[in-house]
Amino acid sequence: MNYVLRKLGFYAIALWAALTLNFIIPRLLPGNPVDILLAKLQQRGGSITPETRQAYAILLGGDDSQPILAQYGNYLANIARGDLGVSISYFPAKVTDVIGASMPWTVILVGVSTIIAATIGIILGALVGWRPGTWLDSLIPATTLLAAVPYFWLALVLVYILSRGLGLFPGQGGYDVVLDPGWNLPFILSAIEHATLPALTIVIASLGGWLLGMRNMMVSTLSEDYVLTARAKGLPSRWILVNYAARNAVLPSVAGFAISLGFVVSGSVVTEQVFSYPGIGSRLLAGVTNNDYALMQGVFLYITVAVLAANLLVDLLYSVVDPRTRAKG
Repeated sequence: MNYVLRKLGFYAIALWAALTLNFIIPRLLPGNPVDILLAKLQQRGGSITPETRQAYAILLGGDDSQPILAQYGNYLANIARGDLGVSISYFPAKVTDVIGASMPWTVILVGVSTIIAATIGIILGALVGWRPGTWLDSLIPATTLLAAVPYFWLALVLVYILSRGLGLFPGQGGYDVVLDPGWNLPFILSAIEHATLPALTIVIASLGGWLLGMRNMMVSTLSEDYVLTARAKGLPSRWILVNYAARNAVLPSVAGFAISLGFVVSGSVVTEQVFSYPGIGSRLLAGVTNNDYALMQGVFLYITVAVLAANLLVDLLYSVVDPRTRAKG
């Protein structure tokens, strides 16, 4: 129980620090977001008055005429109420509505792709590490090479071959625009069809890391005394593989998997941009392009909370898988 409380306290402090940085960093950037928006308005022939400036400051989630500590207090109070401000890029939509509309697309696409890549990579890595020097070892250079290839290049190659060349999958969009979005079979099938190429890009690009990491840990684990003892006792090879070698070798991959799931919320900005996929990555890019500080802060906040929650979850699961960590913690 003390271990859990210590972890909760640590992550509570980490969350507060992340919220504080999320408040400070936009204010350290060159220029003032209110002045930037007013300059754009003036370029379009709009009139600038003190009332206009005050309205834009409130629109961005605060009043920059207030002391910095008062702005910080209002910022924390707004977050506690779930108010992240109004998005300039998608005005007059609230930031929470913009993120909420795009988040399911990214979570499903990147989440499922990460689970598939991690599962295949860990299983293949365990088999390759258990029998090093076999033909499976030849997969490692190929998957490592693919992991080094830029996402956008791999995505474009897949679009050219599988979409333009063979016509197997759509090359852009999240679903067929003639369909009504909702929980109906035609829309779900269309969404799956449109997500296949982006998901395949993520799986191919990330598979090598999981395979290589698990393979190296398996090779290291096989030299441990408990594995050698199990072999000396004459235990079946499959039993040693699953319950001795792989169970201990997979621990670093479990930690990496949880962190990867945390970053699922951030999506894959480049992949979503290539495929014009309606995920959180495209919203973040729109926020950066339009100096939409409220949207950027909101996306960063969601990413931060997701990563911290994933790390907390893996810490708690790690203590169950390896009870020795509770004593060290």
